[in-house]
Amino acid sequence: MSSEQQQQLDNVFWHALSGAQAHCASGSAKARRYAPGFSPIVAVPEAERPDFDALLPLCAPGERFYVAEWSGPAPAGWTIELEAMMVCMAWAGETPVDDAAPDARQLDASHAPQSLALAELTRPGPFGLRTIELGDYFGFFEGERLVAMAGERSCAGRLREISGVCTHPDFQGRGMAKRLMLKLIRRQCLRGETPFLHVMSANAGALALYRKMGFADYREKVVRVISRSAA
Repeated sequence: MSSEQQQQLDNVFWHALSGAQAHCASGSAKARRYAPGFSPIVAVPEAERPDFDALLPLCAPGERFYVAEWSGPAPAGWTIELEAMMVCMAWAGETPVDDAAPDARQLDASHAPQSLALAELTRPGPFGLRTIELGDYFGFFEGERLVAMAGERSCAGRLREISGVCTHPDFQGRGMAKRLMLKLIRRQCLRGETPFLHVMSANAGALALYRKMGFADYREKVVRVISRSAA
């Protein structure tokens, strides 16, 4: 990975929201967020010194957001609802030779309600009704029922995030999510992109699986869920 990619990965949501995905975002040079309906994530250019005044007009009272890297005290008017650690991992393996999920279906706007319902059930991370518009999403279906999915969320330069990886509890243990991930990894590598992802530090099983697949730890980050206090 180049030094430029490392710099982008250190604050990847800011680079995404102020760069390639600016059309899916709102805000200023001091703070930005994915627009309502997309993933509830906010970012600032200097994560260790967030400008909460700049965040105010972007957030409705009671609205909850994820923010990475910041670990200082919350100012008046804001609440830290959750704090945890996550590991950012980048692809270090070879390009998969074959499409591991040729039978997967690409998701579109008609699948948005099902994708949101699956995400709300399995909680793979911040997800909204329009998240599947941020990149390519693929899923497996049982009839017309979406039972597993994976896709692309943030992107910065040649970095492309794999996200929304989840499987309905009734269909776990069949390798569906792994196949969907390998499909995405292959497509990204063939486009000359570097796949990356985030996984909670406490999720030892997922960390072990991703390392075995070919991801390498980049670094651990703090992640918080914050909300603006009701007026």
